[in-house]
Amino acid sequence: ISEPQNLLPDKTSRFSCKGKQIHHFMWVSTFAEYTVVPEYSVAKIDAAAPLDKVCLFGCGFSTGYGAAINTAKVKPGSTCAVFGLGGVGLSVVMGCKEAGASRIIAVDINKDKFAKAKELGATDCINPRDFKKPIQEVLTEMTGHGVDYSFEVTGHADTMVVMVGELDSGSEISIDPMLLLTGRTWKGTVLGGWKMRECLPKLVSSYLEKKFNSDLLITHTLPFARVNEGFELLRAGKSIRSVLLF
Repeated sequence: ISEPQNLLPDKTSRFSCKGKQIHHFMWVSTFAEYTVVPEYSVAKIDAAAPLDKVCLFGCGFSTGYGAAINTAKVKPGSTCAVFGLGGVGLSVVMGCKEAGASRIIAVDINKDKFAKAKELGATDCINPRDFKKPIQEVLTEMTGHGVDYSFEVTGHADTMVVMVGELDSGSEISIDPMLLLTGRTWKGTVLGGWKMRECLPKLVSSYLEKKFNSDLLITHTLPFARVNEGFELLRAGKSIRSVLLF
């Protein structure tokens, strides 16, 4: 992950259009019907798995779910806050529920996401725009002492806690060192802390065994020709995950 992902490991691109080079994305390039990927970017999964459902496991679901299960290691009976209720944030909610959290506070400025958050395990949903005070003060008042685990899934520097959201390149974060000196920990996660080649088949098996229902994250299924409509739904906050079918 430390290497540039816009070319394959051999520093070539296998794509072009009208004579111009097109870059890869994360060595996968899933907007292509056929692609070339490094051997270590491939995981073999159960052939019975529906590809239009388990496609979420390549990043979104596994990242959020694993942030709670693997990175934060949420403990039973604990209190969690999740900032951002997109596909990844809602997967964090699912992970917190699976880990046995007793209270999961979902935070987003789009109240249309709240019903889905509660369906997936959130116990409280709050909109920062409904309060005049900083949202961390609201959380402290709600819990009496603050939450045990807090997840940032929006990609904004001023809300970074367990970092799941991806910041713009070159962004910097400042923090009061007393927050760490008093015993808090601050972690980031890539792909939810899974070693994907080993863990992706296990996640798929868990899905087939109905240990979780990630299908609830899929709000739209579109033909590939409507890919731009999928992006617009995302920008407008009207979709959680859109699956494209070739």
